[in-house]
Amino acid sequence: MKQRITYLLPPGTDYDPANIHISPDSVNITDTAEAPAIEKRVTAGLSELPAELRHVLSSIHELHIRYTSRQPYLAPSPLTSRLPPGLHVFFTPLASAPETDICPLLKSLFASPTQNIKCPSTPQSFSPIPILPGSERFAHTSSHQYYTPLPKNQILAFQTFLSRTFCPGTFRGECPNEIATLSFASYIDIDFDAISHAVTLTAVWRAGIGNPAARTPAKLWGGQDGGGLEVGVLVPQTADEAEEIKLGGFLTVVGEDEYPSATMFSFPSRHHAVPQSSLDIEPSFGISFQQPTGLHPKMSITFPQHQEGEKQQEGREGFLSPPKSEGACALHAYLTLPSAVFLDRYQLSDPAVLRENGLVALRSSSGEQDLEAPEWVVERWGSAALLELSPPPPNDSADDRGEWEVSVPLHLRYLQAANMTGGSEGGRGGGEGGEGYVDLTISFPAVFWACEAEEGLKMSTNPFDRVDIGYDGLFGPRTMFYHFSPATGGSSAGGSSAGGPGVGGGGMGSGIGQGVLESVIRVPVLEPVWGGLVAWGTFGAVVGGFGWVVWGLVRGMGRGKKGGVVKKTE
Repeated sequence: MKQRITYLLPPGTDYDPANIHISPDSVNITDTAEAPAIEKRVTAGLSELPAELRHVLSSIHELHIRYTSRQPYLAPSPLTSRLPPGLHVFFTPLASAPETDICPLLKSLFASPTQNIKCPSTPQSFSPIPILPGSERFAHTSSHQYYTPLPKNQILAFQTFLSRTFCPGTFRGECPNEIATLSFASYIDIDFDAISHAVTLTAVWRAGIGNPAARTPAKLWGGQDGGGLEVGVLVPQTADEAEEIKLGGFLTVVGEDEYPSATMFSFPSRHHAVPQSSLDIEPSFGISFQQPTGLHPKMSITFPQHQEGEKQQEGREGFLSPPKSEGACALHAYLTLPSAVFLDRYQLSDPAVLRENGLVALRSSSGEQDLEAPEWVVERWGSAALLELSPPPPNDSADDRGEWEVSVPLHLRYLQAANMTGGSEGGRGGGEGGEGYVDLTISFPAVFWACEAEEGLKMSTNPFDRVDIGYDGLFGPRTMFYHFSPATGGSSAGGSSAGGPGVGGGGMGSGIGQGVLESVIRVPVLEPVWGGLVAWGTFGAVVGGFGWVVWGLVRGMGRGKKGGVVKKTE
């Protein structure tokens, strides 16, 4: 078992290595202005895993699980990649076992007696991932995808599994405390591939977490024979090249080093944050839904441009202009939608509709494609969509609020009534919306610039490289991503929030979803009392129509016979 722990301090920090305390099996850092961002990574071989996991993984070519918290966080460099909050699974079976079912594994990891996940079987629930022109050579593309917007406490099921597996019979101490810190993680990655025969678990905690339960010392598990522990205390530096990230600080190998060693290194990176605007505007976006949502909710993605009275500089709009002066760049939004809503790919092929909503094209759509199926018969998890957005021209002005907005037209499937739904699978609220309504949870999208990188960049040399996150496989291998941060805050019905433009959250002024990376919208459904009347009314209409047709046929036949007799008499 190999371990790596990285403490990422804010840029400009002058950290004293005397505050790095080394013991034979652990490292503890002290005297930081605030709790630093942390990445912890553990790599274990198959032989170190329980037999039940080895059996499941033996029929898998590659498996990538990505859990992202619904709580907002600032992504420190170099950990800037983003995904919509929830549980993402990317999976490829072995060629010799194409019918491998990993739904039981996902349920054992993330389902609980009170909260199930909608995954009957892999063939029924997973959707194929498309390969777009120009992305065929990308080496990190799985064949199938699954997503579910886990409830906020669902990570407890995963923690229970880890405790039961790796801390059996222990309820207090270092092992359970380490697992408990995952409650505060911003995202968790689990990776396996049949080539390395290794499982890697990576967790990231944002900076500034004050709860001591979120912090444990960097400890070597398994003793000196456990494979080693490397601890880094790093500070971002100014890179020499725009495509690179540069870090400096101190490294320590537990059990080998008595003192931390100074280090400075740089590497090309696939993921970056959008550069700060020259107008000192935070490169963020907000989400809201136009009210009333009805059967056709419309998601608004808003970007701040400039405050009233400020002038554009050099005809540019900061982060709404491409972050690279060389190479092609395009602005995108990646959405993962629950099965209750969908995008109409035929509607989004109309140039007039695209132009009206500030879109360029629907570049990719996967998942459930049946536009007429009601929600309760849909077996797949939902759908994923990659939209290219149309940024405003450099000299175009923002609206009165200093914002630029695009819209994403969505459509609602027929839903069961509130008191007929048994839970919140697929992002459907179980009857909390009131009579005639249910609440749907829709995760914030990931918004980023995708830019062509220079020839010869070896981004795989990045020790923090993150691939297999869904949308990266839709681009070529020489693509760099510049990510926007989602803004959050309180919201009113369809309005803006204090934390960012148009952020949003609860429709109809419910206040649900405030301060988290998801929107809760209230949509209409048909109550059972009316559903019965409609069913009988439909039955009556069908029978009446059938009777009318039969009567018309019989009447026509009678007239035909009468006309034939008259003709014969003449």
